[in-house]
Amino acid sequence: MSTTVTAKGQVTIPKAVRDMLGIGPGSQVDFRRAADGNIVLVPVDAGDQVSRFAKFRGHAGKGMSTDEIMALTRGEG
Repeated sequence: MSTTVTAKGQVTIPKAVRDMLGIGPGSQVDFRRAADGNIVLVPVDAGDQVSRFAKFRGHAGKGMSTDEIMALTRGEG
């Protein structure tokens, strides 16, 4: 199966491939280089996306409130 790259660098993934991978509008995919040098299209599991950022959960400190930011921006702080 083949497809053509547009001037913007976009390609249309053939319907048969989309169906096989279970991807649709809004789906995210990764392009990975296989050991043999081929590029492989892999659907990104929504769980994988969450787990990528799970390690950061709870590490952010309490930031400034909107009112504090606005006061600082206006030179009132």
